[in-house]
Amino acid sequence: MTAGFGARLTEAVLARGPLCAGIDPHPGLLDAWGLPVDVGGLEKFALTAVDVLAERVAVVKPQSAFFEAFGAPGIAVLTRVQEHAREAGALVLLDVKRGDIGSTMDAYAAAYVAEGAPLAADAVTVSPYLGSGSLARTVEIARAAGRGVIMLARTSNPESAAVQNAVLRNGKTVAQSIVDDAARWNDGVTPLGDVGVVVGATVPEGELDLGELNGPVLAPGFGAQGATVADLRRVFGKDLPGVLPASSRDILRHGPDPVALREAVVRVQESLTG
Repeated sequence: MTAGFGARLTEAVLARGPLCAGIDPHPGLLDAWGLPVDVGGLEKFALTAVDVLAERVAVVKPQSAFFEAFGAPGIAVLTRVQEHAREAGALVLLDVKRGDIGSTMDAYAAAYVAEGAPLAADAVTVSPYLGSGSLARTVEIARAAGRGVIMLARTSNPESAAVQNAVLRNGKTVAQSIVDDAARWNDGVTPLGDVGVVVGATVPEGELDLGELNGPVLAPGFGAQGATVADLRRVFGKDLPGVLPASSRDILRHGPDPVALREAVVRVQESLTG
């Protein structure tokens, strides 16, 4: 039986540290690398990035939208990125932010996390804003295949607060209720559950109680969006397991030179463990 995502993530972080390195082929980055904004440029950018990053970090996080923008050829490049990452020993967290109900969500699960999925990732980001219960079947499918899901809870974009900090009748915020739903799915799983949450490293200290989560925390906002190592420790503490600081542009801007990219990764990793 395949080990669960939480167990495999724990092992990968112990071996390589907690950094989650994004692969975001933004048109501006392609241009900065001197590449054309077409499928050829996408392929050169993405494969250069993954070949450097995946040999050093625990998790790589391709942003699916930047590949989808090029249609079927872009999806083919994404598939190659995922294959290269796995060959180098990194886990793949595919940033797709899917969220729907019923058979539509089942189809997304079949695409990304089911056994034999054509775009299989070790975990995917999902949106619980049609209700966390709409993701129950996806969680079941992912777990059966040894994969995970990471639910959007309290994201790093400023405009998210109006919805995510709205207070429910039970006195909890929407974001806290999502964390609590994830904690219920993870209850009793060791060493770490397979259902995680996205919580920005830029959010105020103490806004969420993550103590019972027992699952991964993807922490965007680190690096280019302004959050520092001190912010990570302020928001998440020093000992919370499963926190994955996510950095993409702050590393990728050092390309296309593979040596400069590699040095950037090492600097970030050292800052997280120093």
